[in-house]
Amino acid sequence: MRRLARVALLCLGCGVCSLLYGLSQLALSLEQEPGGGGRERQARDPAAPGVRRQAGSAGRGEAGARRCKNLSVSFWNSYWMLPSDVCGMNCFWEAAFRYDYMKTHPSEKMHLAVVACGERLEETVTMLRSAIIFSIRPLHFHIFAEDQLHERFKDILDEFPYEGKVNYTLYPITFPTESAAEWKKLFKPCASQRLFLPLILKNVDSLLYVDTDILFLRPVDDIWSFLGKFNSTQIAAMAPEHEEPRIGWYNRFARHPYYGVTGINSGVMLMNMTRIRRKYFKNDMTPVRLQWGEILMPLLKKYKLNITWGDQDLLNIMFFHNPESLYVFPCQWNYRPDHCIYGSNCKAAEEEGIFILHGNRGVYHDDKQPTFRAVYEAIKNYSFGDDLVHSLLQPLELELQKTMHTYCGRVYKVFIKQLTKSIKDLYARRSKGR
Repeated sequence: MRRLARVALLCLGCGVCSLLYGLSQLALSLEQEPGGGGRERQARDPAAPGVRRQAGSAGRGEAGARRCKNLSVSFWNSYWMLPSDVCGMNCFWEAAFRYDYMKTHPSEKMHLAVVACGERLEETVTMLRSAIIFSIRPLHFHIFAEDQLHERFKDILDEFPYEGKVNYTLYPITFPTESAAEWKKLFKPCASQRLFLPLILKNVDSLLYVDTDILFLRPVDDIWSFLGKFNSTQIAAMAPEHEEPRIGWYNRFARHPYYGVTGINSGVMLMNMTRIRRKYFKNDMTPVRLQWGEILMPLLKKYKLNITWGDQDLLNIMFFHNPESLYVFPCQWNYRPDHCIYGSNCKAAEEEGIFILHGNRGVYHDDKQPTFRAVYEAIKNYSFGDDLVHSLLQPLELELQKTMHTYCGRVYKVFIKQLTKSIKDLYARRSKGR
């Protein structure tokens, strides 16, 4: 009897495996159906008669994207838990086999994520424009935004010209249901969304997260290449919060642990998300190491009365206890007003120029730091296809020369040093037909 039971159980297991395999093939065939729309879209190619769509490489295919209503589907509301009027009949199988599909269709794109809430639409679009101008490899934008911003994003991004290298996916702002209120009010609205990206974008291996007030002055490809420099223990890369400890915030005022001498700034955060999801983190709450999804809420509960900068402080605490997991890149990859308003203190930028500009404290929108605002306005007003030297670089240099009465203006050449090289390199690539 026992042998018969074992044989029956084995046959049942084989039958289930065969059924799952058949359903996986069905799901893949459905993914590859032509046509369709959905929330994952390509930017508009001016040479094409209509909007071209992506077929699969960065997430669900077009048919899959069409089947499910985008605002109701998220990590916290799995496909199979949605009511029948929200999700189509194939969504269960699409969700079940999405990981297998990704394994057989690896993406060559660079993945860039941003979180936009409130009045951040223009700023976000300007950041995306700067990423497109110089980048070489295809880009996939993961845009997390409040529901009321989705249509406006679509209207703008669908008109972006591209050279077969830009597409995007829009997502709703979403937090774990049981603690959503606490996360939403942490620091700034939506700011802590970035902490949950490894859990939401489960099919994305690596990701560059940036704040909305970021401007790329060289190809995204170059910061993406740091992924190849990670050692076996490193899972993320960020820049120091300060170069000069005498003006540092964390080392003077923080009431919680922080990374290194002056802490780290999370406005530009490169992540190997596969490693993040697998890692068990040391912590000061329990002798047991915790995974990413397990450690976030306990950290917030322990330190919420001691943190000032919200999710950035939580990241500092995590990497204080796990310093071997962080790759630190130089200050010119996250250049902020603090690097020049008290005198220039980013030596790497003085030598090579600014690679990524971070206009925190709202400096793009007031007159306190006109040097930063001049760069923002130049990129915002640049029209794709115009000559970059005459339409962007030369007018910008003239505006920067007007800011020499400020500390940042005195070193204005660091703002255009790398930009000049990026433009030169771009035209060199074009002349070679790349």
